[in-house]
Amino acid sequence: MCCLIESGKITTDVDSLRSEIRDKSVRVIDVRREDDYKRDHIPTAVNLPLANLLSDDSPDRVLKLVNSMGIDDETSVVVYDDTFGALASRVAWTLEYLGHSDVTLLETTYSKWKSLGLENDSLVPEFQNKDHSIKLQSNILATSEYLENAKSRDDVILLDNRERLNFLEQHIPGAISLPYRTLASGDKILRSKEDMKRLFENRGIVGNSEIITYCGSVGTLSGLAYYALKSVGLPNTKLYVRSFKEWKNLQKPTEKQEDASYWDLSAE
Repeated sequence: MCCLIESGKITTDVDSLRSEIRDKSVRVIDVRREDDYKRDHIPTAVNLPLANLLSDDSPDRVLKLVNSMGIDDETSVVVYDDTFGALASRVAWTLEYLGHSDVTLLETTYSKWKSLGLENDSLVPEFQNKDHSIKLQSNILATSEYLENAKSRDDVILLDNRERLNFLEQHIPGAISLPYRTLASGDKILRSKEDMKRLFENRGIVGNSEIITYCGSVGTLSGLAYYALKSVGLPNTKLYVRSFKEWKNLQKPTEKQEDASYWDLSAE
């Protein structure tokens, strides 16, 4: 099953979001800490700190959060953060897993938004509760059990999106290193489609393979990689949400990069 995101749209550009806010045709989610949000934020944005979401990201609780933000199945949602898109990606993925089809990432961070002199305020909006359905998209989730069985298949690519030194020291056997820092470009949280394709091709990430991403603990860095893959039309992608922390806690096998001196550090 393909990604729910319509027409391959992964990010929303600044001008489009400003227009959608004026038209009141979008729900904006700010995933920064509450104190930062209360200081100032993009107009009409609601606050959903990632820590709040992760305290219990069961579908039933996520549904209650989504409903309380006035989001139903048809609501267009744009998510942003101030952390290169990683935190926003984890929230967006959670909405997608719930079954929400129209969710994108703001193409840049809040700091960049402010540096451009764009609108912000400290008003906390209130929205009427909505009723969102649950249509869990199990095709975008990888559990430890699933990964255990899938990682040895020839048609599966496993991506480690942690810092390269963490990968060199210890990683899931068979994983390819693709540090999250290689995904951004300039002021954008993701490279252009052409640059991203070249990045993936240089890592042998092409074709119809199933791709599973993971990072250190909660699926933020790998969430960004998940959307990077979708941005270039690689839809058969899953997020191992509990990531390397769970893998180690379960005492699953790991390996070390023995020939680190020959490892390609450019990733370009």
